[in-house]
Amino acid sequence: MFRKILIANRGEIACRIIRTAKRLGVGTVAVYSDADAQARHVLMADEAVHIGPAPVRDSYLVAERIIAAARLTGAEAIHPGYGFLSENAGFARACAEAGIVFIGPPPAAIEAMGLKGAAKALMEKAKVPVVPGYHGDDQTPELLAKEAERIGYPVLIKAVAGGGGKGMRRVDTAQDFAAALAGAKREAANAFGDDKVLLEKYLVKPRHIEIQVFADAKGNAVHLFERDCSVQRRHQKVLEEAPAPDMSSQMRQAMGAAAVAAAKAIGYVGAGTVEFIADVSEGLRADRFYFMEMNTRLQVEHPVTEMITGQDLVEWQLRVAGGEELPLRQEQLTISGHAVEARVYAEDPVRNFLPSVGVLHRLRSPAENAHVRVDTGVSEGDAVTPYYDPMIAKLIVWDTDRKSALRRLRQALGEYQIAGVATNTAFLIALAGHPAFVEGDLDTGFIERFRSDLIPQQTPAPVSVLALAALAVTLERRAQAAAMSVGDPWSPWSAVNGWRMNDVGWDELIFKDRDTDIACRIEYVGADAVRLRVQDKEVLVQGTLEADGTLDAALDGRRMKIGIVRQGDDLTILLPGETHKLTLVDPRVVSAIDEGAGGQLNAPMPGKVVQVLVAEGAKVEKGQALMILEAMKMEHTISAPGRGVVAKINFQAGDQVTEGVSLLSIEGED
Repeated sequence: MFRKILIANRGEIACRIIRTAKRLGVGTVAVYSDADAQARHVLMADEAVHIGPAPVRDSYLVAERIIAAARLTGAEAIHPGYGFLSENAGFARACAEAGIVFIGPPPAAIEAMGLKGAAKALMEKAKVPVVPGYHGDDQTPELLAKEAERIGYPVLIKAVAGGGGKGMRRVDTAQDFAAALAGAKREAANAFGDDKVLLEKYLVKPRHIEIQVFADAKGNAVHLFERDCSVQRRHQKVLEEAPAPDMSSQMRQAMGAAAVAAAKAIGYVGAGTVEFIADVSEGLRADRFYFMEMNTRLQVEHPVTEMITGQDLVEWQLRVAGGEELPLRQEQLTISGHAVEARVYAEDPVRNFLPSVGVLHRLRSPAENAHVRVDTGVSEGDAVTPYYDPMIAKLIVWDTDRKSALRRLRQALGEYQIAGVATNTAFLIALAGHPAFVEGDLDTGFIERFRSDLIPQQTPAPVSVLALAALAVTLERRAQAAAMSVGDPWSPWSAVNGWRMNDVGWDELIFKDRDTDIACRIEYVGADAVRLRVQDKEVLVQGTLEADGTLDAALDGRRMKIGIVRQGDDLTILLPGETHKLTLVDPRVVSAIDEGAGGQLNAPMPGKVVQVLVAEGAKVEKGQALMILEAMKMEHTISAPGRGVVAKINFQAGDQVTEGVSLLSIEGED
């Protein structure tokens, strides 16, 4: 076993690797950028080395700095985690040249699977079934268009060097092919420095099922069964589970054997995942699955495999990289129960899953136990920045069967309290409870098919939420007044009771719920209660507000504990499985109205302008693409809100922009 390892990554995967290393008595070294100086993984590690500015190209992707950090600290091996340099053969070679063990496969194996076209050709030779498509070197648009016609629409364009949905486009008609190809190539070049693509037949009802494989340097190879990753959006996984629903032993054996054959065909060593796509138009069949790609690293979703097998895959990685044999043989591996993983993201499902940046003013996670595991790389008070993936945590649950595991997942998701950024928790709860998902009716188009059922509706805050907010404001005001009147409990300055002559004490609070002002009459009932009257409804709420923002309340006699986060006049009310945001309006303050803001299209988040698609003076139609913005590793299209003329373009391709800045302006046609 190694004495000390360096983790060439950040966030939850770095923290997860550190936990196993500490359990095994292995010293750990973290690396960090300017943005991560106080990050969780830095604080967890035994040592940490600064490697550069926040952008990954200047820090986490600079191999020389990471190897220099390993030399400086005496680390014997480097664990790359996933993403960043984890599948970079050049980095693996540089480690070997520096006398440092790369905790991953040999460089040749990475190269063999790194280019998807060559990998598919290799798999065909190894008798592993592959999806019909085109994987050639000729990248002329004319030839690719002809190949798409030959394969038959719909087709899928995929970046040869890609992953994570980058450089991927589905094309349904020949008329859409040229634009989709240009977008995929541009995104691939930005993400991987290589704009080559391949084409595949797009299966109309596919399931994404992958096999976890492991091999050592002594010729042993096993699979640790399958994971179903079919529930995706933008070709990125949202929920993963193991084992796959409705998987027969015959199909499991066939897929496992194919995955092991793929690993052996390239002399694989370490942890890897062989990804298959299964045509389930007639159900899961052992003759209807096809090789897609092999990820030559640990996967984000590896915890569900750990939960059903009882194995620590990072420990296996360390042992195999240290020259040991695999801990178990195939016949010793068994499946126990069912596990599901949900990726909790800082993103807004209502705004087409737009990533959200900001400070995590409140972050309370479900309690961990034998059934619930939380892998995270952030803590309360940390910031979600535009520089890295906006994942907050991976929530993994286990139970004896699938429906029980899904029930636990919904319960645990409802226990999250997150304020400061938009999150997808309500979406995940809806997804995990959708009847079709519960019954196992899955394919990669699930989210789009049931989108109206899954995306949280923007409904007005109910009276109960307004009452809880009013109680919190009242209790906070009373605490502040009491602090100002220490030593004189009868001081009129400590009274927050809305005193009225010949009337009950009452006040009016105005809450803004999105664009609507709601006037609420609150009547003071004792020291810790208010009666709220609004919209011809009445509710009595009482309770206490703890210093950490927990409101212990009784709403018309129903007891509950919720989170209240106040930032200035903004209040976030955190109920089980739902979040409401209100703004306390002071009628004495008149907001300045920027009448010149009309017609401006603002940046929804910080990012880089990738392409400007129009010129000043151009006439545009509603929905027309005007500009492409790259942020958080994804492209976002800025579209015209209506017909008009482009009056001014404020940025050009390559410019960095901040959130809210005016990108361009449009004037309506006369």
